[in-house]
Amino acid sequence: MDSEVFNIILEYINIVFFVFTIVLFVMFIFMGYLSTRNSLHYRNKNSFGDLSKIMASPLAPSITIIAPAYNEGMTIVENIRSLMSLRYVNYEVMVVNDGSEDDTLEKMINAYDLVRIEQEIDPNWGHKPIRGIYKSPHKAFSKLTVIDKENGGKSDALNTGMALSTNKYVGCIDVDCLLLPDALLHVVKSFFQRSEKRVIAVGGVIRVANSCVISGGQLEEIRLPENWLARFQLLEYTRSFILGRMAWGRIDSLLIISGAFGFFDREIALAVGGYDTNTVGEDMEIVFKMRRFMHEQKLPYTVEYIPDSLCWTEVPEDLGIFVNQRDRWARGNLETLFKHKDMFFNSKFGRLGLLSYPYWFFYEWLAPLLEFFGFFTVILFFYLGILKLDFFIAITATVYMFSIMFSFYAILWDVYSYNEYKRTKDILILMLCAIIEPILFHPIVIWSSVRGNLKKLFRINSGWGSQVRKGFAKAT
Repeated sequence: MDSEVFNIILEYINIVFFVFTIVLFVMFIFMGYLSTRNSLHYRNKNSFGDLSKIMASPLAPSITIIAPAYNEGMTIVENIRSLMSLRYVNYEVMVVNDGSEDDTLEKMINAYDLVRIEQEIDPNWGHKPIRGIYKSPHKAFSKLTVIDKENGGKSDALNTGMALSTNKYVGCIDVDCLLLPDALLHVVKSFFQRSEKRVIAVGGVIRVANSCVISGGQLEEIRLPENWLARFQLLEYTRSFILGRMAWGRIDSLLIISGAFGFFDREIALAVGGYDTNTVGEDMEIVFKMRRFMHEQKLPYTVEYIPDSLCWTEVPEDLGIFVNQRDRWARGNLETLFKHKDMFFNSKFGRLGLLSYPYWFFYEWLAPLLEFFGFFTVILFFYLGILKLDFFIAITATVYMFSIMFSFYAILWDVYSYNEYKRTKDILILMLCAIIEPILFHPIVIWSSVRGNLKKLFRINSGWGSQVRKGFAKAT
């Protein structure tokens, strides 16, 4: 009897893994279809009309770009120069120095001839104290405002910028990001191209700038990263942004806007209290809160997604820093999912409760845990001699080939749609990365996710951690 029960349990486990795999296959194929449709729709919609003249006029809506900075002395001057050269009239660059311990503030003061100004601050200030506000007397730098405050983390810095801004929209970016000159034109167009719904947020593709050539704050030459860890992340970003988020944008169910490039309706963002300072997943949390707010108010709204390559950022090339980053992402996902657990399969929230939340729960959170513990289960079953080797090899080979095909499709579709990497050698290198990624890179991602969950389970608070910037290549 015990043997029969044990065999039934084994069969049940096999069925669960088989069904889980099939569901993922179907979901990814459907996502590929949706993202392709959305990309074609976006290209057709934007193939006519030139809004640059309208959007560059003084009547264009106002935007504040908020860029938190912590120990960014290596690249801060170059990055501000990039932000100051955007092709838009009515915008402000607000750099929030979040208690940097290096020479970040000094470099900004010296490079842009900043002087301290007096500005009235709300006495009921709910964030870390502000030590000073700086502006430049020179007209060329009139768009720049620097806020120096005590360290409170990225969320606190962003909230400070939102509170001090007076513009209609706010863009929350990483200070090390490079925006293309036309970036704000695309963003503002996305806010105003809907008439029946209020656009509460706009997100976009994040491109990998490692090894690219930067000159005068401008992207001069796009190069494939020389570092293999950065190459794997480039492949991952291509898959995630070009296919994944594009698909969710197609059905208006996007639940995350990258913290490196996110623009928000300031009124709605402040209505929900801005960023949550008690989570390390603030970029996902604020989208959840804004969507919930609009649902509960029964107001028509949408979140737009831009697939154009407007934002370029440096990804970690050090394995330790990379693991800490993904550890943090996993903790942020878990915190947000737990906080909004009432959305799980809740029809009150429409597609968000019935599709988006369950996807994030089962795939983004649960799947890495299943993979990790499933690996040890396979070893245990093999040791006990109860592993069905033929079934295991068949399903493993199927998953491996499917992952390669999906990555190949992402690479080729990106080449067809945007063609950022034009050399055949670069495309072949990315395809090689797709072949070896499941064996070398993916296990690191899984372990990082598991480590983040364990830290959250045992309440080990490691905060944001730090990222050491290598800096972009300079033009010669």
